[in-house]
Amino acid sequence: MKELVVVAIGGNSIIKDNSSQSIEAQEKAVQEVAQHISDMLKGNYNIVLTHGNGPQVGLDLRRAEIAHVTEGLPLTPLANCVADTQGGIGYLVQQALTNVLAQQHRQAVTVVTQVEVDKNDPNFAAPTKPIGAFFSKEQAELLQKENPDWHFVEDSGRGYRRVVASPEPKRVIESAAIRTLTEHDYVVVAAGGGGIPVVNNGRGGYQSVDAVIDKDLSTTLLAKELNADILIITTGVEKVCIHFGKPEQKALGETSTTDMQRYMAEGHFPAGSMLPKIEASLSFIANGGKRVIITTPEALPAALRGETGTHIIQG
Repeated sequence: MKELVVVAIGGNSIIKDNSSQSIEAQEKAVQEVAQHISDMLKGNYNIVLTHGNGPQVGLDLRRAEIAHVTEGLPLTPLANCVADTQGGIGYLVQQALTNVLAQQHRQAVTVVTQVEVDKNDPNFAAPTKPIGAFFSKEQAELLQKENPDWHFVEDSGRGYRRVVASPEPKRVIESAAIRTLTEHDYVVVAAGGGGIPVVNNGRGGYQSVDAVIDKDLSTTLLAKELNADILIITTGVEKVCIHFGKPEQKALGETSTTDMQRYMAEGHFPAGSMLPKIEASLSFIANGGKRVIITTPEALPAALRGETGTHIIQG
């Protein structure tokens, strides 16, 4: 029986820098990721691939803002930007994977994925996640008048910027469909950008909300709901380190949940970068996952073979 692996790819693996924002550059980056996934599938695995979309959503919002200011076109809701980038990035990944997997007689498919959040999540009362462009005070006041539910903050003298909530994900709406596809050997691209945030509308359905869900939290939730065996979180380093940047820096290979909890308590993992990934890893294993691997996208095949990466197991 094949093990199920859920792999989280950061949006910065697809847009690597400001000079790589074109679709052609993104396509080339995605082809590299597809080759890594193809190499992983040479083992006895099924794979669900999630991805970030921060740079892409930023570009979508900026296009809409420019079109609104210069041509009076309507602004695009953030939830629709998330959906649009799920489809656009999913298309690139799906095509690249299907091309490299042809000889393995496997195919990729993208699922536009909604993730339920609680409408009473405290993050909605105090939004802090910045999105989109910087505006003058006059522009921000006009947008606020046009959109009474929006929130703006002044950002270090650079202008005013819209902020939205980052609520905790509660349920992946399409997880049963994703599971069925993996059982039929499809490589599934899902939960892009943390998923499209939706709330229960009280009538048995859902309503989208403007928010941003943390990609690693949604990926971990999806892995739990799929009863995945292995969760892989990609980042900018091949192995997690303790005492990072100090003479006694140490890279971690295979380590236990107990050790990682101790390192976390000792403050080795910065809140804005590695800490959420460690917290997500421990949550996945506490809910029955066998292993978490943290490594770079380039090292994915070797890490899955146990040759590199940080491997967290129960213990």
